[in-house]
Amino acid sequence: MLIAPPEVRVPSRDAVERALRELERRLGPSKVDTSEAGRQAYARDDSEAIGRLPDGVVLAGDRDDVAATLAVCEVHGVPVTPRAAGTGRTGGAVPLAGGVVLATHGMSSILDIDRQDLLAVVQPGVITGALHAAVEAEGLFYPPDPNSLASCMIGGNVAENAGGPRAFKYGVTREYVLGLEACLMGGRVLRTGRRTVKGVTGYDVTSLFVGSEGTLGVFTEVTLKLVHAPTEIATVLALYADVRTAAAAVQRVIARGIVPRCLEMMDAWTLDAIRRQGVAVDPRANAMLLVEVDARHAPLDGILEVLGETLSEGGSALDVVAAQDAAQRARLWDARRMLSTATRKLAKYKLSEDVVVPRSRLVGLLEQTAAVCERLKVRHLTYGHAGDGNMHVNFLWNDDEERPAVDRAIHALMAETVRLGGTLSGEHGIGVSKAAYLGLEQSAELIALQQDVKRVFDPSGLLNPGKIFPTGHVAC
Repeated sequence: MLIAPPEVRVPSRDAVERALRELERRLGPSKVDTSEAGRQAYARDDSEAIGRLPDGVVLAGDRDDVAATLAVCEVHGVPVTPRAAGTGRTGGAVPLAGGVVLATHGMSSILDIDRQDLLAVVQPGVITGALHAAVEAEGLFYPPDPNSLASCMIGGNVAENAGGPRAFKYGVTREYVLGLEACLMGGRVLRTGRRTVKGVTGYDVTSLFVGSEGTLGVFTEVTLKLVHAPTEIATVLALYADVRTAAAAVQRVIARGIVPRCLEMMDAWTLDAIRRQGVAVDPRANAMLLVEVDARHAPLDGILEVLGETLSEGGSALDVVAAQDAAQRARLWDARRMLSTATRKLAKYKLSEDVVVPRSRLVGLLEQTAAVCERLKVRHLTYGHAGDGNMHVNFLWNDDEERPAVDRAIHALMAETVRLGGTLSGEHGIGVSKAAYLGLEQSAELIALQQDVKRVFDPSGLLNPGKIFPTGHVAC
């Protein structure tokens, strides 16, 4: 077991059997999967977290299925783990207490794309890339672009407040969620937010739900803000001898007032992983920046000229190349998006942490992490969103006896991140794998306040127990 689950209470066999019988009666047997294969398929997500085999899986088709599941499980004291695509990296969709996995991927309709009011209404199982394609066909744009956009779903994006490379210019998921329909434990249905850009009526419950990692409610409908699509896009690749030189270039770009929609950095070990996948990268390069700019009905020639001069100022860059067409742009981004898959091939085990520090302290974080990993003899590589200081530090190992050293390296990374004024997660959430570190960043009083909020929404602690907080939630 790589990541031991926190202590959570497991429901009694009798309570589970009664709940499953009632769910089959209310939803129909086709929506309640208790087969070994079905339960195994929903026991893991895209993290290294290991929980317990769920006792059953509900394949929700609509809001009524979700509400009924939460009502039945509340009555019988059975924990529920919400799940969309299961692409999360911190164990948010792993059932730590067994019970029922509530799968919403079957709720996959785009209900409305409103060109006048610039919004879309979607169900939680809509794949993010499919939403991109649908709104872009209307000349509109939904900016959040997590790297798993070909498979991740809007429900999970909202639950984790997903980001992506374009977050530097356009912001993360939270900036685009106008309203939600959510079901609470017990089956209550809430509608929060609005269809307007402005709105300050009461508490901002919508924002509270965003990033709550499935611990407060289960989304059944999401209203998203759209913007007009850019008409001009250009991508530039810059190579450097080291990350310090690359980071200095990032600072120059921002100081010049250039606002790229993406500003990505890859370190030497990441470039080695790319080369192993057959992608030609100058062997002199130990750092790479991938910069993308866009505009609407405005030429980019002037911006590209200034950007090129800024990236190579003082002869700092080994090379600066602009993509000549859409196909070349796509190839550059394919290399970036394949990094998670490519790095998984380097070792038997991989943990990806997504810490954030102020941009001015990025080099300090990278150099300190490299020093710690060298001392502990832990393999690692780093890439990510240099524009907003959100870096993905990947730890690699092959043998279980290496794990203690990896744990020490991760703890050192978290402690250094907080010391530098950063935060433990930029877009992956806390889930299971970062819960033990929450106290490094947040005071006991703040953690207790958040647990109080959790109890207001879920008094019995049955919804996604064991997530976010070091002590977990109580599940019967």
